[in-house]
Amino acid sequence: MQTFAFSRANDIQQAIQAGAHASTAQQGAEVRYVAGGTTLVDLMKLDVERPSQVIDINHLPLDQVESTPDGCLKIGALVRNADLATLPEVQRDYAVLSQALLAGASGQLRNMATTGGNLLQRTRCVYFRDIHSACNKREPGSGCPAIDGYNRNLAILGASDHCIATNPSDMNVALTVLEASIVIQGNKGERQVPINDFFLLPGDTPQRETVMEPGDLITHVLLPKPQPRARSHYLKLRDRASYEFALASAAVLVTLDGGNIATARVAMGGIATRPWRSHEAEQVLTGQAPSQALFDKAAHALLAEAKPRRGNAFKQELARRCLVQALTQVLA
Repeated sequence: MQTFAFSRANDIQQAIQAGAHASTAQQGAEVRYVAGGTTLVDLMKLDVERPSQVIDINHLPLDQVESTPDGCLKIGALVRNADLATLPEVQRDYAVLSQALLAGASGQLRNMATTGGNLLQRTRCVYFRDIHSACNKREPGSGCPAIDGYNRNLAILGASDHCIATNPSDMNVALTVLEASIVIQGNKGERQVPINDFFLLPGDTPQRETVMEPGDLITHVLLPKPQPRARSHYLKLRDRASYEFALASAAVLVTLDGGNIATARVAMGGIATRPWRSHEAEQVLTGQAPSQALFDKAAHALLAEAKPRRGNAFKQELARRCLVQALTQVLA
């Protein structure tokens, strides 16, 4: 395996050109970018990822957070999770993101993990991480033993007959409720992809998780101008208080007008194959006076299409309670 490092601003294009030699940007890519390495290195140790070239991008000029002229927040892909979570402007204007980041992993991992790497974090499904097991995500067409096997931590929303693996990131749930855009630099230039379009449902191609193409490099995340007087909260339910992935999590962002909910955004983690934006729950909430009955109705709308399996059926009630509690917290 070869390792390359790039350190100057104009080396962004060189990194892109090197990455473009891979046949895919998805599972099994021959060329991988590495920054924090908290996911990639683990998967290489397990032989799940076997790149022939690894490109160290740590010295590219992508480690800054800055405000744009139109009031957005521009976050470099190499900004560390720990640094982003504690920035005063993030804590003040995008509190749900700070809360989600601080709920993730451990202090040591947050010091290493990057914004771009977190976006591309891989599932913790045990079959995906075991090369001796079948896995459609790792080897298309080999099967999905998780459907009838060990699926306690897997998806009840957005799954298919080919894959029920969850997206494990806390940050991605907060970015979804904030309606972030992902800035990608590639062979065809720069493009901005709304986060709802960035992640793909598994369908019959579970090996394809994002819209990334060979050579694509995430350079920034853009957060829209903060909403005046918006209230937000991130609630994570898990087996232990730290260094654990969500069984269910909720990110909510609301504004009030005259005592009623003027706008509402709801995103869930731990229960779906990608960060799950629930427009159904939002429609229930919008224009209504906050109440426990309303929150419960929104949760039922969220879960109307849920398809639990034997091992994760408890998530349906857990997710309902998670959303109700998050809404109660933000609207108390």
